[in-house]
Amino acid sequence: MRVTVATLLIEHAVIRNCTHKGVKHSAIMDTTTAQYTAYEQWKTIPLSEPPVLSIIIPAYNESERIIPTIGAVAYAVSSMGMPWELIISDDGSRDDTVAQVEQLALVNARVIKAPQNGGKGSAVRRGMLAARGELWVFTDADNSSPIEELPKLLAPLRNGADMTLGSRGMAESSVVGKSGLRLLMSSVLNKLVKLGLGLPYADTQCGFKAFKAVTAKKLFKAQTIDGFSFDLELLYLVQRFKLTAVEVPISWYDAPGSKVQSLKHSLQFLKDMLRIRKQDLLGQYQLSAADVDVKLA
Repeated sequence: MRVTVATLLIEHAVIRNCTHKGVKHSAIMDTTTAQYTAYEQWKTIPLSEPPVLSIIIPAYNESERIIPTIGAVAYAVSSMGMPWELIISDDGSRDDTVAQVEQLALVNARVIKAPQNGGKGSAVRRGMLAARGELWVFTDADNSSPIEELPKLLAPLRNGADMTLGSRGMAESSVVGKSGLRLLMSSVLNKLVKLGLGLPYADTQCGFKAFKAVTAKKLFKAQTIDGFSFDLELLYLVQRFKLTAVEVPISWYDAPGSKVQSLKHSLQFLKDMLRIRKQDLLGQYQLSAADVDVKLA
């Protein structure tokens, strides 16, 4: 078999996943043949039916992390037994993130390009509204929430929930490597969210959320916040539109290279909480989501 960039990234994903589970490298190739075959088929054969699942990864200057994350996602999801598509929503990267993804030539993956950086919320919205599946998921480019946790998010959707959110804040959650400062800031902000917006969740900001397509269309068409706090607005809209969201405990690892700036993002977070309240008081969220004009950059 000719060794390609795609082949190498998948082997990276296999080794990473098996290492987490304590499997030695020598045992890997004997136990993953079917899974690798499923990936190869997904990589080279276009879907013959509409996707059931759409996975969206927002990316901004992620040239150092995007390849192993795509490898982990593609390898894991291809073996789940459902047709799926991958969307990389690039937010105006100035490095070679887009070139790296396009070089992989994955036939069931697309890159959505923005002409300039608009913020994480903008990138997620753009990717989500390009999705074609019945279930939509967004996950971060650093794979901090391992894609192996995905079945936990999908199960409540199949049981009637409109949205699920991965949570680092529940008693059953597992969080590794998060600094003391970030833990403190998260705790303080979470208390303010409960007081200021009445949101009952233990973790609003984890970058691992899933939606039914019909729900996602309503939420993302009504979304106005383009930055870090967009999750807050989505969850507020869930309550405003009388939808159901289920919080699911997950494992989470603090990946190197985080773009979170604790002080800067915390201040913006507080401003966006006030903005959400103001927009609600002004009646902006009274509108039917289908009537909201969304302008994508």
